[in-house]
Amino acid sequence: MSPVVFLVTLFLSVPIAIVLGVTAIWYIWESGNTILYDSLAQKMFAGLENYGLLAIPLFMLTGELMNEGGMTRRLIALARIFVGGFGGGLAYINLLANMFMAAIIGSATAQIAVMSRAMVPAMEEEGYDKGFAAATTAAGGLLAPVIPPSMMFVIFGVLAQVPIGEMFIAGILPGLILAASFALVITLIGWKTRFPRSDWMSAGEAFKALAAALPALTIPVAIIGGILLGIATPTESAAVASLVAFVVGWLVYGDLDPRNLGRMFMRTATNASMILFMIAAASVFGWVIIYEELPQKLAALITTVTANPFVFLLIVNASLLLVGMVIDGIAAIILITPILLPIATGSYDISPYQFGVVICLNLALGLLTPPVGIGLYIASSMSDTPPGSILKSLWPFLIAVAAILVLLSYAPVLSTYLVQ
Repeated sequence: MSPVVFLVTLFLSVPIAIVLGVTAIWYIWESGNTILYDSLAQKMFAGLENYGLLAIPLFMLTGELMNEGGMTRRLIALARIFVGGFGGGLAYINLLANMFMAAIIGSATAQIAVMSRAMVPAMEEEGYDKGFAAATTAAGGLLAPVIPPSMMFVIFGVLAQVPIGEMFIAGILPGLILAASFALVITLIGWKTRFPRSDWMSAGEAFKALAAALPALTIPVAIIGGILLGIATPTESAAVASLVAFVVGWLVYGDLDPRNLGRMFMRTATNASMILFMIAAASVFGWVIIYEELPQKLAALITTVTANPFVFLLIVNASLLLVGMVIDGIAAIILITPILLPIATGSYDISPYQFGVVICLNLALGLLTPPVGIGLYIASSMSDTPPGSILKSLWPFLIAVAAILVLLSYAPVLSTYLVQ
C-alpha cells in the first residue's frame, strides 16, 4: 500500500518532502512496527548531521551577496573582452558569463534568473531574436549543476557518501565539454541567421573591464582553488567565498549595503531550509527502501535486461529524462540516488563520480522541459518572453546536452580522470 501512497501524493503535486515523510509514516503503520514512530524525529535529524550540508546555505549566501554586490555586470564586461568582437559576440558573452557565474552560484535556477535580467534586454537591443536570447541564457544555466560548485553535487556527495571536493573536481571536464558544445550550437545557428557583430573593446576599455572584474574573480578562485590545492574543504571554501563576496561588494565595489544583510540572510535561510527538509525526509524514506530491498529487486530486474554498463546508463538516462520533466532536480536526486547508485556501483562497477555527473546533468534538463520546467518559466518571466518562443530556439541546446550525456555515459574517463 505504501507505494500507492507514494505515487498518489506525488502526482497530486504534494511537496516532495511531505511525500517522503508521509510514505515512511504509512509504511511504519502498515508494518505494525509502530515503535519506530518514537525514533522518527531522531532519524530525520540524523539525516542532517553531515558537515558537507553546511555548504548549501553558504553557497546560496555567496550568490545573494554577489548579486547584491554588483559582480554580475562586471563579469559580463570581462566576458566581452574575450569574445565580444566575434559575429554573435553577445551570444558568446552570454555563454562565457554563464560559465563565470556557474563557478560562483552553483544553482541553475538562481543563475537563470540573474542572467535573464542582465543579458536578454542587452541582446534584444543589439538585434538578436528575443526567444533566442532567452534560450541561450536558459541553456547557460545548465552549466551550474555541472561546473563546481554545484548544489546538486553537494547533495549527491552526501547521499552517495563520496567526498564533495572530489565530486566537484569530477565535474570540471564535463562542464567545459558542455560549454564547448553550446558554443558550437551558437556558431552553427550564427552561420544560418547571421548574428549582429559587435566591436572589440579598445585596449583601454579592456584593461578597465579586467581590473574591475578581478576582485569578483577571487570568488571562484577561493572556491575551486581551495579545493584543488587541498587547502580547504568545500564547506570551508563556501564560507571563505561568502566572506570574500561581502568584502568585495561592500568595500571594493561599494554596491553592497550592509543594512540589507538581514534580508539576504532571511532569503538564504528560507531557500536552504526547503532543501534541507527534503534531505531530512529522505533519510526517513530510506527505511522504506531498505526494508523493501528495492535496490536489490531493481538490480535483479535490470541485470536480466543487460550486463553492459553503457546500456544500463542509457536506460537510466531515458528514465530520468521522464522523471526530470515532472519532479524538481534536487528532489529527484534525493529520491533516486539511494535506489540506483547501489545498482550502478555494485552490479555494473560504474564509478560513483561518473554516475553522479550523468544523473545531475540529466535531471538539470528537467529545468527546461515542460510540464514543470521551472528554469524555462523563470527565463520567460524574467525576460518577458513566451515559453513557446524560448522552446523554439532552445531545442538545439537540448540536443547538445543529450549528446553530451551519451558521451559521458560511454566514456567514464571524462568524469574520473581528474579525480584519479
